[in-house]
Amino acid sequence: MKLDDVPVVHYVLESGPDDPVFDGLLLSGPLVIGILALAGRSPVSVGLAVLYLLVFSSYLPYKWLSNRGQES
Repeated sequence: MKLDDVPVVHYVLESGPDDPVFDGLLLSGPLVIGILALAGRSPVSVGLAVLYLLVFSSYLPYKWLSNRGQES
């Protein structure tokens, strides 16, 4: 069994280096952390962190669902 055969891991690997959105999210992570460190805990910084986590955590299921439709 190869790593690509695992359903969830397959889609994570597939959305990796060739996906500009995923790359942008990965690259903006340290910027978001830097902003949070400089701004401290405020409603704006907490909102930014929540927004980043929501976008990041919903992109992989979106990618999985969009690729699933193309395969069938």
